Amino acid sequence: MKRGFVTRDWAFARAKWRRMLITGRAFFALSVCSMLLFVILGLGGMVQKSLAASPVQSMKGWAASLSGHFFQSLLSMELPQMEAPADSPLQTGRMAAFLLRFMTDINANDPKSLLALEMPGMDRDHSVLLRPGTGEPEAPEDRSPLEDSGQTLPPDEDQIGTPETASPEPPARDDRKPGIEETRSTGNRKVAFIYHSHNRESFYPELSPDSKGADSGKVNVTLVGKRLADKLEELGVGASHSSKDYAATIESYNYNFSYKYSLQTVRQALAANKELKYFFDIHRDSQRRKKTTASINGKDYAQVYFIIGHRNPDWRENEAFANQIHEQLEKTYPGLSRGVWGKTAANGNGEYNQSVAPDSVLIEIGGVDNTLEECYRTADVLAKVIAELYWDREKTVKADISVK
Repeated sequence: MKRGFVTRDWAFARAKWRRMLITGRAFFALSVCSMLLFVILGLGGMVQKSLAASPVQSMKGWAASLSGHFFQSLLSMELPQMEAPADSPLQTGRMAAFLLRFMTDINANDPKSLLALEMPGMDRDHSVLLRPGTGEPEAPEDRSPLEDSGQTLPPDEDQIGTPETASPEPPARDDRKPGIEETRSTGNRKVAFIYHSHNRESFYPELSPDSKGADSGKVNVTLVGKRLADKLEELGVGASHSSKDYAATIESYNYNFSYKYSLQTVRQALAANKELKYFFDIHRDSQRRKKTTASINGKDYAQVYFIIGHRNPDWRENEAFANQIHEQLEKTYPGLSRGVWGKTAANGNGEYNQSVAPDSVLIEIGGVDNTLEECYRTADVLAKVIAELYWDREKTVKADISVK
């Protein structure tokens, strides 16, 4: 009898122990799986961060694109004494448009966005703000001559001031006694190269009234690039300039291949001169005067955009270079820079020949309604900033060599 009780107790103990082992095994398996899941998610986040070609999904890129009116509107919802701005982005219509775009990527104010997702090239104007400039963020606009042909755009109703008349030739510069800074020179070395992928981009005030589109083979953005190169030379920084007219020199010219044509120009320049460090592709934006003009100390200047191509795997180096120029412009001429903007491979070319050098950037100077005089003023300021940046770097390099 006693033996039977012992046998039953032992069997019960074994069954209980087996249940404990099964439960523990399941708990252990779940713990290991959970741990592996979190490890995989963490590693995935690290890989995504290191391989991301664009900051579109980052909080930095998103927050930089929000205006002050948006945050003011948010505060007015919580603070009764604060009035919401008249053009609050939280209005019903705007919120509906925002939700539609957030869920479908369709812009209610832009019918072209209905086709943009399905037709390559339709969404090439989309840009990501990397470094905000002074004022409201406003993305640059790119238009080909075909988009402007056959129509003469009306005058901008809200243009800043009256466009000044300008001669295609750069105006005479002030005679100044050379100072200590002006005696610095790279000698015969050319360290900066200025070229134009869209060399025929022009300005309405410089063309005849019956011109169809801001496009010209003679009076165009190449004059602004030449002005920049000449000013750099005056400041002791050797610069060379290409005014090659691709439409006139290339058989079966295709505007869509502009950056392929200009890439050959850059490669030829590099083959002829290994000392080139800085590369500037100078353009003109397609926006109207009120969005491309800044009045500083009583004078009108053509504002600038810095464009960075995210298809270039090393775009962050180019962005750092552009940001150095942008920040110095903001210090000395607030409002002159509209910021540093990035474009992905889905938005136009997406690379802009910037993989040739880390100190390579596309700069858009002014818009269709700016004058050459205003663009020349901006080119002069840009040259001063670029020259200062170059000499500061040279100083740092010499200091490092002396320490070694």
